[in-house]
Amino acid sequence: MSTTHTSRLADVVSRHQDELLNEWVQAQQSTTSSRMALISDVDLVQESRELLGLLRRALADADADGDGGGIDGPRWESVRDFLSGLSRSRAEAGFSPSETAMFVFSLKQPLFAHLSHEFGDDAQDFIQIVWETTSLLDRLGLLTTEEYQKGREAVIARQQRDLIELSTPVVKLWDGVVAVPLIGTLDSERTQIVMESLLERIVETNSTMAIIDITGVPTVDTLVAQHLLKTVAAARLMGADCVISGIRPQIAQTIVHLGLTLSEVTTKATMADAIAHALETSGLRIAPATEG
Repeated sequence: MSTTHTSRLADVVSRHQDELLNEWVQAQQSTTSSRMALISDVDLVQESRELLGLLRRALADADADGDGGGIDGPRWESVRDFLSGLSRSRAEAGFSPSETAMFVFSLKQPLFAHLSHEFGDDAQDFIQIVWETTSLLDRLGLLTTEEYQKGREAVIARQQRDLIELSTPVVKLWDGVVAVPLIGTLDSERTQIVMESLLERIVETNSTMAIIDITGVPTVDTLVAQHLLKTVAAARLMGADCVISGIRPQIAQTIVHLGLTLSEVTTKATMADAIAHALETSGLRIAPATEG
């Protein structure tokens, strides 16, 4: 914005801040969007008041320094930070990108009404200040969209990690023995989570035996085999021996064709075999209950 128009806009926002706040909140509350139920009236008023105050201070600082530049400068940092936090919180709350941007865009109507009252007598000057104000609010609105997208990506990444953790539970079978049944494709990220979860559980339960069951893993290639070997090696460093179970005939043939070797790892065809091995190693056995 030009320095002159920045000064005028700062003056209007400062003198009519309470009126602008009330009119802006009413405009947001009158929207037909069902998502407005996701935020309370108290929070809506608080967020609107905070942005209006930050906007007033940013405009005043830019005017005092004779800076008519855009919103990328240090004087607008507090506004950018606030909109960034708001956009991400609304992304997590379930608002859409357009609904988040409308938080800023809905300020146009009440603000333009006050600008019209102040500068409507000079059509050319009024058009210019409205245009520059529109450009300012549009950039702030686009900023919310960009930050919203980052927030959604963070939410999706967290949900994916949560799903991976849920799909790789490490269960305690009995004292000294834990098991992790794997289902689905193994990749580097998932294997890392499996390794972390298994090692944590080994420490928590003071286990000396861990069963890794791959019955639900559709394919085993060189990368998957390497991941498994790394997990086994990490468990051994924690003092636990590993048994890999669920190696079906197709997977066994694949491993042979790939020239891979699991000779240093105890392997069993089924999880039942792995459990029996763990019992035997622990000096225990399963026997029929005595009838009497």
